[in-house]
Amino acid sequence: MINYLYQEQNWQSQLSDLITDPLELLETLQLSPDQLLSGAILASEQFKLRVPRAFVEKMIIGDALDPLLLQVLPHHLELNDHPEFITDPLGEEQANQQPGVLHKYKSRFLLTLTGACAVHCRYCFRRHFPYQENLPKNEDWINIRNYIESQPEVNEVILSGGDPLTLSNRKLKLWLERLESVPQIKFLRIHSRVPIVIPNRVDEELVSLLKNSRLRIILVVHSNHAAELDDFTCAKLATLVQNQITVLNQSVLLNGVNNSAQVLVDLSYRLFEASVMPYYLHVLDKVKGAQHFDLASNEIDEIYKEVLASLPGYLVPKLVREIAGEKNKTPLFGVSTF
Repeated sequence: MINYLYQEQNWQSQLSDLITDPLELLETLQLSPDQLLSGAILASEQFKLRVPRAFVEKMIIGDALDPLLLQVLPHHLELNDHPEFITDPLGEEQANQQPGVLHKYKSRFLLTLTGACAVHCRYCFRRHFPYQENLPKNEDWINIRNYIESQPEVNEVILSGGDPLTLSNRKLKLWLERLESVPQIKFLRIHSRVPIVIPNRVDEELVSLLKNSRLRIILVVHSNHAAELDDFTCAKLATLVQNQITVLNQSVLLNGVNNSAQVLVDLSYRLFEASVMPYYLHVLDKVKGAQHFDLASNEIDEIYKEVLASLPGYLVPKLVREIAGEKNKTPLFGVSTF
């Protein structure tokens, strides 16, 4: 049952009142604490539980296998070592040109303005990223601008993180104006899970800020399951589209969460109802601590074939893997390609 109180609260209040205790999360969902092993407590100490109460409201009471819960609840399996799962699976240390700048792609680069997230997804590929060493300060802007101008092929900046929409509208406006002052930048992409887990982040001020920019704004949200997209969330996403902001979705294929063609089909149709276009379906990045979400390549292949057969082409997300050092996402079309 939806608690409409969360729809009335401002997003800042929701962001400052997250559930960070695994026992509180289980109690809220009426799940027994003995379902949380001591190893899971240790997993939370290594990568802290963070989840908005509004997102917890979308979970099914009493269901220990709820697909939204599984994305955020620490698990003792995170403590297991696996030789293929490492702390920097995408080789971002080499791409980190200067504080805040990750330049992995030819025409665009990532600007990491914050290490904060509204939710800690347990499969996060940056769960070990040294944010505090890489956050740009105000005085770093001149170096960032000089870097952009030294790379004439760059025409797009991607705000990543952390989650850029945990920043205040005032700070977003400051960085937006800075980027607008560089003539070669034409596009601004914002990658954020906040509109899914705290829909009220899409407030009038944010919409106006993005709508009135000279840059073409693309917001890429992150939803893995249709259960994340209640009517209130969909209405907020549709508001962005109605204000000439392109909204795309990327998902990660996760064992136990959405490793079903029907779940992915339902997600695409639900996104389309909110005027959001499916964009990417990522194969899991092999980050240390996320190995229990991994799927065998033949299972991935079968799921995606069924998705292709079930959806019109415009609703099929591109199945991709990111490979360290490559200049683009690698499309996957069959077992032989991955």
